[in-house]
Amino acid sequence: MTQPAKGPGTREDDRTLGGYLDVHSRPPAFEAVDGQPYTVSIETERTGDLKAPVAGYLVFPRWAETGLGIVGHVESPLQWWGSTRGAVLDAARAVTLNDVQRMLNEAVVARAEREGRSG
Repeated sequence: MTQPAKGPGTREDDRTLGGYLDVHSRPPAFEAVDGQPYTVSIETERTGDLKAPVAGYLVFPRWAETGLGIVGHVESPLQWWGSTRGAVLDAARAVTLNDVQRMLNEAVVARAEREGRSG
C-alpha cells in the first residue's frame, strides 16, 4: 500500500493552517503574548469591490484557562482578497502556523493598545 505524500503543499503537511485542519480535524491552539489560550478560524466577508468581491481574515477565539468556554476574541485585519470565497479560503489555508501565531500576537497587542487609549 502506498503511503500518502508528506511535505510542503501536501494534505499531510500540518505546518500550514489548512494542512493542520486537514491532518488534525480541529483548529490549532496557540498561546498569545498575553499568556492566554486561543484557537483560530478563517472568516470571509463581501467587499463590494467588483475585482475582489470577497476578503478574508482570521478570528482568534480566546478560551477560558480551564478550556471550558470562549471568553473573548481578537481578529486580524483583512488579509486576503479574491474573486471567490474558495480562492480566499485557499489563500488563508496556505498560511504557515508561524504566520498565524504572528497575526494573533499582533491582534492581541493592537487590542491592548486600543484598550489603553480608551481607558
